[in-house]
Amino acid sequence: MAVGMMFVWWRRRNAIFAVVLAAFLLPCGIIADEVDEVTVTEEIKQEDEEVEEVIYATPKMIEGVYLMETFDDVSAFESSWIKSQARKDGVDEDIAKYDGVWAVESAERMALTGDRGLVLKSKAKHAAISVPLKKPFIFNTKPFVVQYEVNLQNGQECGGAYIKLLSSKEGKPDLKNFNDKTPYTIMFGPDKCGNDFKLHFIFRHVNPLTGDIEEKHAKRPRDKIEEPFKDKKPHLYTLVIQPDNSFEIRLDQEVINSGSLLEDFSPPVNPSKEIDDPDDVMPDDWDEREKIPDPDATKPDDWDEDAPMQISDPDAVKPSGWMDDEPEMVPDPTAEKPEDWDDEMDGEWEPALINNPKCAEAPGCGEWKPPMIDNPSYKGKWRPPMIDNPNYRGKWMPRKIPNPDFFEDLEPFKMTSIDAVGIELWSMSDNILFDNLIVAENVADAYRLAQETFDLKVMKLEKGQVGVFRRIINYSNKHPWLYAIYVLLVAIPVVLIITCCCAEAKDSKIEKEAERKKTDEPTEDDPHAEEEGGAVDGEPAGVSEPAGGEDATGVEDASGVDEPADNTEDDDDDEEEERKEEEEELEQGKDDKDSGAEDAPTRTSPRLRKARRE
Repeated sequence: MAVGMMFVWWRRRNAIFAVVLAAFLLPCGIIADEVDEVTVTEEIKQEDEEVEEVIYATPKMIEGVYLMETFDDVSAFESSWIKSQARKDGVDEDIAKYDGVWAVESAERMALTGDRGLVLKSKAKHAAISVPLKKPFIFNTKPFVVQYEVNLQNGQECGGAYIKLLSSKEGKPDLKNFNDKTPYTIMFGPDKCGNDFKLHFIFRHVNPLTGDIEEKHAKRPRDKIEEPFKDKKPHLYTLVIQPDNSFEIRLDQEVINSGSLLEDFSPPVNPSKEIDDPDDVMPDDWDEREKIPDPDATKPDDWDEDAPMQISDPDAVKPSGWMDDEPEMVPDPTAEKPEDWDDEMDGEWEPALINNPKCAEAPGCGEWKPPMIDNPSYKGKWRPPMIDNPNYRGKWMPRKIPNPDFFEDLEPFKMTSIDAVGIELWSMSDNILFDNLIVAENVADAYRLAQETFDLKVMKLEKGQVGVFRRIINYSNKHPWLYAIYVLLVAIPVVLIITCCCAEAKDSKIEKEAERKKTDEPTEDDPHAEEEGGAVDGEPAGVSEPAGGEDATGVEDASGVDEPADNTEDDDDDEEEERKEEEEELEQGKDDKDSGAEDAPTRTSPRLRKARRE
């Protein structure tokens, strides 16, 4: 029965799968036929129509900014930006040249119409390009704001996408020779290699006493910054430095790092007022030992330092049948010397060793040695116990002296002025897009540019996320019959599930009925038959037994066998025997109840037992 039910369920499951698959493939096939008729030009036209939903116009130049570059005007870009012709020092000649390829073009995915950016097209090459500011930015009383977009269109394996704000020099900056050694005031932007994700903010601080320059690195952002390196989408990086030495770094207009130039950089801007005296030495009588060996302790007389850690088991006995004269390994008798073996060059040839076949049945071969056990007398090297050092004076530290190089710069915001912005990179990924660069002294100017550029790109991306569903709806509107198929796709599985559940319930009922008949499980008598005076155990209604238990007309028992009326004596004997059996069953039931047995014997009616005997 179980095998049959499994077969039925297997057949139904395959039928369900076939119907669902057919219902799913039908619209797909129809749509595929329709799509095959659509040309590539029409697909591009549809995408263009979707792009036009987000209208973009090149932002107007903001007054008062030091630099604003959208890269939309190719001719203006070519006249202002300068590609480096320098060579990198300290590297092989074939990779020393800054020959990375730059281009101005639209983004590869979800580009706004008319929007362009500066793209690094090459990888594994040095690339440098820069542009002068309209006027030098002097760090004095106004905030410094720099903001730009980066789109790692192919992700980032190892490399950066940061910018450098180049330090001012006397005269016009020499941007044709811009390289990694060109002095900068601030370096800002993302960088990654391996699993090390960074968002640089480095400024070069000038020592007011010596004039030496030292890089100061901002603490790591408190938020995770891995996503911009992986999602291949545009991201907006903003740095704001206030005259009160506070700074703020934003990613996509959300603050991810902030702090003070005086407190949140490493190494710190200002050195310590005091330092350790380099000429101070620890006195000879200074004891730094907190614990010392007990000088009064002596080694016990029974302490044997020479006792081994393990000894041979004195109780071990060599197993019977141990073959002392047989080696464990013997030369292979079937081995043959190779024909190209040269005794002078290769040495004397010896056959390979194999396990001694004589030792296969023996407990062992060769010299027998008892196993090793831990030595109960082993104590190891004796050492005196440790006690508190009465002469302990603590950890010695040199005395402090005033730091001769100490200075206190309370205004690190007043950095070296800048007069150009440069991008100098080495990257293992290509198609890095830079866009909408601005250097200003007003945060509102940067936010205004972001609203006219970056926010539109975000809007475009958000619409693109639902673009697939919109295309399905638009296509379905052109072909309304598809909605009927969608309804079938939903209705067919629901109907099949309900049908299977009902079939399972019915099969379960049939299986229980078959199991009852198979095991002769007793069932309750029909209450309606008893009320109507119907047959008991199969007797027809309206027929009564005569006194004395005889049935003059014959009685139909549970098995459907008619008994003649002349079997009165046999019936009396059978009834007597049945009463005895019933009494025995009652006694057995009591014993089972008292003993806590779980499986009580199934009682069978006397007439059924009688019918079985007959």
